[in-house]
Amino acid sequence: DTFRLQNKLSKERGDKEFTFYDGPPFATGLPHYGHILAGTIKDTVTRYASMTGKHVDRRAGWDCHGLPVEYEIDQKLGITHRDQVLAMGIDKYNETCRGIVTRYTQEWETTITRLGRWIDFENDYKTMDASFMESVWWVFSQLFEKKLVYQGFKVMPYSTGCSTSLSNFEAGLNYKEVSDPAVVVSFPVVGEEDVSLLAWTTTPWTLPSNLALCVNPEMEYIQILDKKTEHKYILAKSRLPQLYPIMNNKKKWKPKMADELYEIQKTMKGTDLKGKRYQPLFDFFASQSDAYFQVVSDTYVTDDAGTGVVHQAPAFGEDDFRVCLAHGIIKKGVDFPCPVDANGLFTEDVPPVKGIHVKEADNTLIATIKDAGRLVHKDSIVHSYPFCWRSDTPLIYKTVPSWFVKVE
Repeated sequence: DTFRLQNKLSKERGDKEFTFYDGPPFATGLPHYGHILAGTIKDTVTRYASMTGKHVDRRAGWDCHGLPVEYEIDQKLGITHRDQVLAMGIDKYNETCRGIVTRYTQEWETTITRLGRWIDFENDYKTMDASFMESVWWVFSQLFEKKLVYQGFKVMPYSTGCSTSLSNFEAGLNYKEVSDPAVVVSFPVVGEEDVSLLAWTTTPWTLPSNLALCVNPEMEYIQILDKKTEHKYILAKSRLPQLYPIMNNKKKWKPKMADELYEIQKTMKGTDLKGKRYQPLFDFFASQSDAYFQVVSDTYVTDDAGTGVVHQAPAFGEDDFRVCLAHGIIKKGVDFPCPVDANGLFTEDVPPVKGIHVKEADNTLIATIKDAGRLVHKDSIVHSYPFCWRSDTPLIYKTVPSWFVKVE
């Protein structure tokens, strides 16, 4: 056996050790093109090291932790919520997972050997080995003792079907055309009689978590008097068609028709709106911070859709989180409203929809907003939306607490 003979001779010569960290595959499935390509590249690196006088200890490894194993067991046992795992018992759940983690090791060995990759399957390791897990915890403890790790928040694509965050790559694997509600909601300005900012959203379920409104500092905004309702609204001048859809119909729309619909009372820049306070849509989190419920500004706001005013729910949007953090609406390392659990169900913080999945709560929330007199316009939009490639359920963006290693 050339591979073992080479390793034996390099040890006898006392060749310098070459360490190669190879992320081990899951053995719950068979090897595919991605594994074969990556494995061939890795084999090239380690062979070159051996040919240049290094000793390379190449042990096959198996990843026994993580979503692929858990998801397969969840499907087998009909588990849909974390509480079901706790009821079953972590020890029993883990034991069931252990039963499948080495299912296809023999098939892997046959395929990889056939490819000609030099790797030791007889002296393999598993990430569920106590020695392996203890070594990982030791490394983490060293980072912790050196104060190089911290807990923070990051907005990630999140699968409520698998109760876990996904990478951006995974989030882009399964898009579907779906119809979602699109609503325009009013936010009365504090200290200005019957004047409201208008915000548009295709995710009404995020409205209970609204903490701010964002405008573009350079965009032109107007205050109008709506002739039908006698209400005064603030929105981007270029986004009047969002409020009056007939303006999008070039055959029917005539400029003189504007006099029947609205009257422009004021013109202003986005910077003029910054700092204004408004009445929250819901009072679930109204008492938590004086910094909530004010207008902020950022150039990410565009006028290609909506009203030019974007509602901010930092728990459920990457830009929302960034903007709110930059303007002091929320603070780094301090909790802020996130009333959705790991399964995508509303918590008791939002009583009207407690225990309801976020994507099923839209209609109830819209009805509540309408009853409060804050619903200005309701429509639907057909758009491309990401789904979990494993569970085939709609993804959401959610703030997830995570441990980070300091690299700055």
